[in-house]
Amino acid sequence: MFRRTFWFTSGVAAGVWATTKVNRKLKQLSPENLAVTAANKAVEAGGRLKDRAVGFALDVRDNMAQREEELGEALGINAPVDPDRELPAPRRYTAIENRSKSTYVDRTTYSYNRNEDH
Repeated sequence: MFRRTFWFTSGVAAGVWATTKVNRKLKQLSPENLAVTAANKAVEAGGRLKDRAVGFALDVRDNMAQREEELGEALGINAPVDPDRELPAPRRYTAIENRSKSTYVDRTTYSYNRNEDH
């Protein structure tokens, strides 16, 4: 009698455990729960991507400032100004000539005929 009770109780316990396990898995695989899980994973991935992008932008900014400093030193832009140094001589010719005469051509005899050869 004790044997039968033991095995009956063991079978009931195994059945309850298996039913609980199956019901949990069915809940996890329901469309609503799958949508929530996918949304949560997308938010996490977006957060990781944002953190990486911000880190990349900060690295670019730091390296850009470092490169600007190197170029400034190489070109002498950041060098202190010497007040005793003479200025370069003025140029002989201007870079762009300023002509006083107008180069506008007055075309009063323009023909609006489209059939005419150009």
